[in-house]
Amino acid sequence: MTTVVLIRPGATVYDEQNRVQGVLDIPLSDRGWAEVAELAAKLTEPLCGLELAALYCGPSENALRTAEAIGKTLGLRPRRVDELRNLDQGLWQGLQVEEIKRRHLRVFRQWIEDPCTVSPPHGEPVEGAMDRIKSALKPLIKRHKDEAIGLVACEPIAQFIACYLRQDPRVQLADHVPTGCFEKITVGPEWGRNGESG
Repeated sequence: MTTVVLIRPGATVYDEQNRVQGVLDIPLSDRGWAEVAELAAKLTEPLCGLELAALYCGPSENALRTAEAIGKTLGLRPRRVDELRNLDQGLWQGLQVEEIKRRHLRVFRQWIEDPCTVSPPHGEPVEGAMDRIKSALKPLIKRHKDEAIGLVACEPIAQFIACYLRQDPRVQLADHVPTGCFEKITVGPEWGRNGESG
């Protein structure tokens, strides 16, 4: 079994303002750097119970800096995986979530409840993002069989990664996901054998 530690980067000013970041390259804020320091410390605690064999990250500024700080603490050199870039959210990028809800409430609700059925205007379809996630993760899981690895990914791509690894039959998004946190996902030997994840 492979254990994936899915790590959300520290906060950016966009996170603090509740803005959609998408593929915009926004650096960590002061709060984000503090979250990353706390996160790195948590990942070294014996209670975490994991020794990461490798650390991978998406190409965004906040994911890279988060991975570098964690890697320094854990003695790992993060490897950048471009396929783990965040979802291009088109014209929603830079807007506050409340503004999107006010302008397009029905579409936003649909986006949260079933993101595969709607794309932000001029944005990347979720199916395309899921395809690139699958192409990136399959070889990583195979390479790190029976090991633990870290993946640093931004929102909402991190939620798509979690759904894929857990083999959730339906992708749904949380309205709010905290920054500077992690979750452990165990990928069993049967993973990737069925049609959904294969």
